[in-house]
Amino acid sequence: MPVTTLALLGPTASGKSVLAVRIAVHLRASGRPAEIVNADSMLVYRGMDIGTAKPSVEERHGIPHHLVDILDVTQTATVADFQSLAREAIASCQERGVLPILVGGSALYLRAILDDFDFPGTDPQVRAALEAELDERGPRVLFDRLAELAPAAAAEIGPMNGRRIVRALEVVALTGSYKATLPEFTYALPGVVSLGLEIERSVMDARIAQRVDAMWEAGLVDEVRRLDEVGLRRGVTASRALGYQQALAFLDGECTEEQARADTAAGTRRFARRQLGWWRRDPRIRWVDALALPSVEELVSLVDNGLAS
Repeated sequence: MPVTTLALLGPTASGKSVLAVRIAVHLRASGRPAEIVNADSMLVYRGMDIGTAKPSVEERHGIPHHLVDILDVTQTATVADFQSLAREAIASCQERGVLPILVGGSALYLRAILDDFDFPGTDPQVRAALEAELDERGPRVLFDRLAELAPAAAAEIGPMNGRRIVRALEVVALTGSYKATLPEFTYALPGVVSLGLEIERSVMDARIAQRVDAMWEAGLVDEVRRLDEVGLRRGVTASRALGYQQALAFLDGECTEEQARADTAAGTRRFARRQLGWWRRDPRIRWVDALALPSVEELVSLVDNGLAS
């Protein structure tokens, strides 16, 4: 089966965004148009540039990027919304004879886009009540409730992920149960090839530290201050992004700037490890060394031969 979708994944700071552009540029030069479909839940927000390491227009080298800068920070994009938007972008590329290169993000978002993955419904009143309680009482109270109702879900989500705790409680309220595990590894789309960038943990940690330092030096706190003026705190998703949540805590006087910086790096390391844990369970991913990559030509050949599936 010919490759019709390339998924490029890897932990934070592994270089996947740069590599995706290089592959797309190479394909374009050889007469095979390719476009990038973002699978990072934070790149969708306008103005969230520094803290998300969003590729600049220059860094995109003329390659169209879908699902970037499509929402204001006050808006919320659920995983189900992202699934629909990304699949529409992928279908649009394929209809035009363009190879979509899906780049990101978290394992949940990538699996939702690529796999047979159905979402329970939602109820705005139930969700609003839970979110109000989260804001008023914090995630721990809701987590304790989830631990009683769905212990496996609570163990998988953890006590600090307020947004996912709210969603799990909403699903329990609507359906009576919550499945903590992802569905089987079954692509919903034909011709998918998944390529993962592998990086040693110590190197990954060092790169994350460098990235966080670069974010601060580039003016992340000023970016957060500007976004705060246009409603960042009202954004259920955006305000909890790594770096942004910590910068808001600093601006509120809850911690020092150095502590906010250190907390951002620590949170990013935990996130990267968690995502690697999810990806490692997926036997379809072909891993390549992020620090000793084959040439772009060799990578394209690898993908074309279906060896990455």
